[in-house]
Amino acid sequence: MALHLGSIAPDFEQDSTAGKIHFHEWLGNGWAVLFSHPKDFTPICTTELGRAANLKGEFDKRGVKMLAVSVDSVADHEKWIGDIEETQNAKVEYPLLADSDRKVAKLYDMIHPEANDTLTVRSVFIIDNNKKIRAMITYPASTGRNFNEILRVIDSLQLTDNYKVATPADWKDGDDVIIAPSIQDPAELAQRFPKGFRALKPYLRLTPQPNK
Repeated sequence: MALHLGSIAPDFEQDSTAGKIHFHEWLGNGWAVLFSHPKDFTPICTTELGRAANLKGEFDKRGVKMLAVSVDSVADHEKWIGDIEETQNAKVEYPLLADSDRKVAKLYDMIHPEANDTLTVRSVFIIDNNKKIRAMITYPASTGRNFNEILRVIDSLQLTDNYKVATPADWKDGDDVIIAPSIQDPAELAQRFPKGFRALKPYLRLTPQPNK
């Protein structure tokens, strides 16, 4: 079954560098980023996993766990982590799934035969505390991921879950946000947005980020 935004993230049990992981149990009541890489001991993936490791504190602040996956073995992962830590000046403190039977790759449609029929593409799944898929980003094998963008999307999702706002193009944490067009009552607007707002058009109203 195809996965869509709002789908429940498929559960699985798989070996990892942190032991066997039962995904829904491991996720608990928090958020997660599940991201795949094509193969161990490859250059772009080495930089990506190092970057993710160095940003772990930022993900932790947002209550987000990281979980990497590829079709290689735990033994290969453990050897490769040494290279990642050496070359990227990082400490890898999140698990790497060993998906040698491609169980997770198939559940999450991470193998695209048109690109490569054996290796996973660079997929990113942002999963919320209700185990729903909230965002999916797919990169080609030749393009490394932008982890600042992944954090930006998480910031937007967590903000808009709690306030009736949306985030505009190129928004980043601390910028003005857009008031939901469904809110029209002046009393509700005053109550929800005490900092006021600017109406560029009746449907385009900007207000300071409410949780700042």
